[in-house]
Amino acid sequence: MSRKVAFCTLGCKLNFSETSTLARQFAAEGFEEVRPGPDVDILVVNTCSVTEHADKKCRNLIRRFHKLAPDARIVVTGCYAQLKPQEILDIDGVDLVVGADRKGELVRLALEGGDKRGYSCEIDAVETIFPAYSSGERTRSFLKVQDGCDYHCAYCTVPLARGRSRNLPVADLVAQAREIAAQGIVEVVLTGVNTGDFGKTTGESFLSLLQALNEVPGIERYRISSIEPNLLTEEILRWIASGTKFLPHFHIPIQSGCDRTLKAMHRRYTAQMFEDKIALVRDILERPEERFTRVFFGIDVIVGFPGETDEDFEDTYRLLERVRPAFLHIFPYSRRAGTPAAERPDQVQESVKTARVQRLEALSDRLHAEFTAANSGRSAKVLFESTMKGGKIFGYTENYLRVERPYDKDLIGKIVDIII
Repeated sequence: MSRKVAFCTLGCKLNFSETSTLARQFAAEGFEEVRPGPDVDILVVNTCSVTEHADKKCRNLIRRFHKLAPDARIVVTGCYAQLKPQEILDIDGVDLVVGADRKGELVRLALEGGDKRGYSCEIDAVETIFPAYSSGERTRSFLKVQDGCDYHCAYCTVPLARGRSRNLPVADLVAQAREIAAQGIVEVVLTGVNTGDFGKTTGESFLSLLQALNEVPGIERYRISSIEPNLLTEEILRWIASGTKFLPHFHIPIQSGCDRTLKAMHRRYTAQMFEDKIALVRDILERPEERFTRVFFGIDVIVGFPGETDEDFEDTYRLLERVRPAFLHIFPYSRRAGTPAAERPDQVQESVKTARVQRLEALSDRLHAEFTAANSGRSAKVLFESTMKGGKIFGYTENYLRVERPYDKDLIGKIVDIII
């Protein structure tokens, strides 16, 4: 009887790509991947620590899984594991905690057995990178191209958990993209902590990576999962517009539309610079008749950063109304130990954060509805996925609009021309 392993992944797509790679490594050791249950031999929890809520969710999941499978060996990795290994080891049922520099050894460490153990490290000393991409789906793969961050924003623990910006060589990532293509997957999403900062380790550029990946046979579409506005250059945009496989879909953080708040956050741009960058993307990638309809912008926003006044928030709200993104990813500020913002005395009340989140959620709903309506009647190419719900099959256009049609298994993993 084969041994069984189960996985639980929290947080970003970077974690998702790493978990998928760990699953392939366990499979190579003869493990069968299953859902968490009482007969699991090893349970791997890949954690997030972007907010206190994320930490709490991790702890609750571990406790619940231990009750479900009391004999399973529980292995915890990810950002929370790097930041607070002893806190996790103290949770009943946890056997092994693996920090940022030992992810590549997680399978071996898990198979060794033994007493409770924790492997954390001095994160600034980490120079290795755990190569990773997701597999097992027939439509898209998340390819990790970069790890770590050198920005040290005032609210963020990610540099404390992931370390300095570093990357694999372009040639290695092209080889991984070829492996992905060999599985019949046609879309790749580039992921990283600070994706556009690619090249710190190897001296290569982000554009050179995009150009090399664009030549991989079999991959028909690429998305850039998240990129800082100061790193999305005009040179990159003009190359994308020249007829490449990269899609008009950008996930860009603004965090605040108030310059005073941006400066306090230690962000590397002003509100006007951000607005100008969005306009530049549209100027390069949209024809006049497509204005505000072709490029999908998903924008990250933090509300309730220490010292954010009502007027500061209104600056953010008004900027987002002008920019008209297709979707907002909204985060109430979460106080994180070890960050400069956590020490500030001018913390914003939770009720105020909640009210601001609700206003931006309503704005996001309106903007997304407007973007969808503006695309109605247009021709588009849709990559259909394997999920079936209510007799429907679902897929995404090049500019990330979700569409549905009656279920047809022959459409799975194929790109189809439709009228939205």
